[in-house]
Amino acid sequence: MGEGLQDFSIDYFSLKGKTAIITGGNTGLGQAYTIALAKAGANVFVVTHGTNWGETKGFLRDVEAKVEFYQADLAARDQLQKIVPACLEKFNSVDILVNNAGTIRRNSILEYKDEDWDEVLALNLDAVYLLSQAAAKVMVSQSSGKIINIASMLSFQGGKFIPPYTASKHAVAGLTKSFANELAEHGVQVNAIAPGYFATKNTAPIREDEKRNAEILSRIPAGYWADPSDLMGTVVYLASKASDYMNGHVLAVDGGWLAR
Repeated sequence: MGEGLQDFSIDYFSLKGKTAIITGGNTGLGQAYTIALAKAGANVFVVTHGTNWGETKGFLRDVEAKVEFYQADLAARDQLQKIVPACLEKFNSVDILVNNAGTIRRNSILEYKDEDWDEVLALNLDAVYLLSQAAAKVMVSQSSGKIINIASMLSFQGGKFIPPYTASKHAVAGLTKSFANELAEHGVQVNAIAPGYFATKNTAPIREDEKRNAEILSRIPAGYWADPSDLMGTVVYLASKASDYMNGHVLAVDGGWLAR
């Protein structure tokens, strides 16, 4: 007991020399994850659906780490299968994977379209499983790695008008635990972040609805919508040596929403 106590330093949180893949890392909360990992020292392989990367590149102008942007449709399996090899070709390693990309379609259960169900599950669940599996093979071979999935408050609750999103985020929590059980013995940690209510472009319509906005704020003990920067320390922690004994955990960053 107590071995290693004197070895601890702030370097436990450093990602220098590491390589991270992050999906959907060019916008919203994903942009915050990208900036955080790069500022912590990691080379970042940002997988995006579009090619408008100017804003994110601007935020990264002064970082020493290298950042590569890679366009791919994660719902297309042939494109998804090329991501890990492309990262290895660029950076020679895959140490961190952040499964951030996701989508949502809203409609009543009674009117929900099959194609919307399929599209949400393909991106929010299938892509997470397949990319995690591909990255895990590399991580197991090097006896180290971090997989960080992005869950949701809907990993714990049912919500309304978003059946496939809720199903996918419950499944992401389950996949996190399943992968963790198998990979922990190989030195690979698998955990998830469950963001609460954040002020992003996606949540703007809800925040502009006075009634809905008031309902949400009344449920958050912190009393305000979070800023994407509130997740930056969390993703660095889960990607770093500091979290080496955390396995299979879904970490809520929600201002106390789940505690209310």
